[in-house]
Amino acid sequence: MSIAHKCRYHHIDRRNGLRHLLDMTRTPYQDALAAELRQNGFAPEATEALLEFDIENFAYMRRVKKGDIPHSLMAEVGAEIEPMQFHALSAIARIASGFGRVAPSEVTVGLLAEEMMVDASRASRIASDLVDKGLVARAVSQQDGRRSVLVPTEAGRALLQAFLRAKWGRWMRLFRDWPVEDVQALARLFRRYNEGMREQFPAG
Repeated sequence: MSIAHKCRYHHIDRRNGLRHLLDMTRTPYQDALAAELRQNGFAPEATEALLEFDIENFAYMRRVKKGDIPHSLMAEVGAEIEPMQFHALSAIARIASGFGRVAPSEVTVGLLAEEMMVDASRASRIASDLVDKGLVARAVSQQDGRRSVLVPTEAGRALLQAFLRAKWGRWMRLFRDWPVEDVQALARLFRRYNEGMREQFPAG
């Protein structure tokens, strides 16, 4: 359980830029964790920052799990498909383009199931729904003529492009007033954080 579930805070300390965890309900777990961090050599300022990060990360991950971000964007572009169908369409496009992967691949139902972390039967049903909606087509594999692969249609690619434009529109509004140095620092530190997370929590 995150340490965030009973926290509330509102004060900005402008001397060091850290939002202190004031006006908050402390739990025994929080107190114990703060003590453990200090015992392991973390400075008081770093301890406060890590506790705040846990709160913010909890709030962000909760929004991700609830699907707030894709739901909002799908409503903006008028996508008349279910969230899981959109996730599947996005996954098919990612696999086919190689985005975030070692190389592009033909998209089989099995590979789609792996990317979405669902069983093959569910991935097959979702793929069939996308085919029925005209967003995905079945094609013959160029590597094995006996195998069927999934390919985004023109309508499917148009929907994904609309989604990406909407996402980047939101991001541009979000970051428009950030100093360049802050944007660069966010990218650098988030990359470092992700690298550390991959090391500490390797994929199974």
